[in-house]
Amino acid sequence: MGKLSIYGLTQDQLTAWMREHGEKKFRATQIWDWLYVKRAGSFDDMTNLPKKGIQLLKDHFVMATLEEQIAQKAKDGTTKYLFRLTDGNLIETVLMPHEYGLSVCVTSQVGCNIGCSFCASGLLRKNRDLTSGEMVEQLLAIQKSLDQQGNGDRVGHIVVMGIGEPFDNFEHVINFLRIINDQKGLSIGARHITVSTSGIVPKIYEFADIDWQVNLAISLHAPNNELRSRIMKINKAYPVEKLMEAVDYYLKKTNRRITFEYIMLKDINDHKEEALQLAKLLENKRHLAYVNLIPYNPVEEHSEYQRSEKEAVVAFYETLKKRGINAVVRKEFGTDIDAACGQLRSKQIKKERAHRV
Repeated sequence: MGKLSIYGLTQDQLTAWMREHGEKKFRATQIWDWLYVKRAGSFDDMTNLPKKGIQLLKDHFVMATLEEQIAQKAKDGTTKYLFRLTDGNLIETVLMPHEYGLSVCVTSQVGCNIGCSFCASGLLRKNRDLTSGEMVEQLLAIQKSLDQQGNGDRVGHIVVMGIGEPFDNFEHVINFLRIINDQKGLSIGARHITVSTSGIVPKIYEFADIDWQVNLAISLHAPNNELRSRIMKINKAYPVEKLMEAVDYYLKKTNRRITFEYIMLKDINDHKEEALQLAKLLENKRHLAYVNLIPYNPVEEHSEYQRSEKEAVVAFYETLKKRGINAVVRKEFGTDIDAACGQLRSKQIKKERAHRV
């Protein structure tokens, strides 16, 4: 891949690298300030660095490893960005306006190998993991775009729920989180960051053992092994009971609320029977469990799946609430653009392949 993005280093890693290359510690502090506070566009903008120091950075790092290809803006203000990486691969990142501020959904891999049968992200197999620098650059590209608008808007919340399975790229994702959480940089509060996993059990234990307040979400989508294995092949490796054991460890270790994502699929997982099973599954952790019911965005390639009727969603929600399970129906974003995660990327790749033919 050539030179790495300088945004892939934490401040401690940058300081150590500068010291290894004969530079003073304060140079790393200056560089960090240029990257994340002044948000410099190039190394040459770092005017308080000597020419020798700037050349050292140029010899080893780059500041731009992605290029904006498309920005689709929905009526509700949601903006979906398609970025091209230096190796030609495409990724998606989404800016979402909430009543509590601006949130960015970050992609962690080029494609996905988890293979959830309803998901647009998995239409294209994983090509490679993203580096932590490529993840930071997604956030910075959007923040710099906001800076240019001049109204003081700031991204204050991050969800790692884009294309890919974050816990399948664990080290780079954890490094990314440390970089964006740094108080002398972008200063995204740990409680304002959520990482979503489809259930890679060993990494849930590892994540629980990190002493911080980053939120965890589990893509559950079914309350029993038979149904979950049918729509999510990862369940064959990590069945529901093993997943719940890991969840119990996380809750005991962190005492932090955990979100269970549940996508509503018509006549598949949206009956009262599944709602009762889900309530039973979560009853011993209801004080720290939160169910996010997600309206399904239909994907052309997965025509066997349709969005649940509103009445079914309401009945499911009410069944959970009556049994003491905290639940919400997720607000929809960008319904007038390519709403499903991975959909814009998939369409663009098809278009480029057709053009080459």
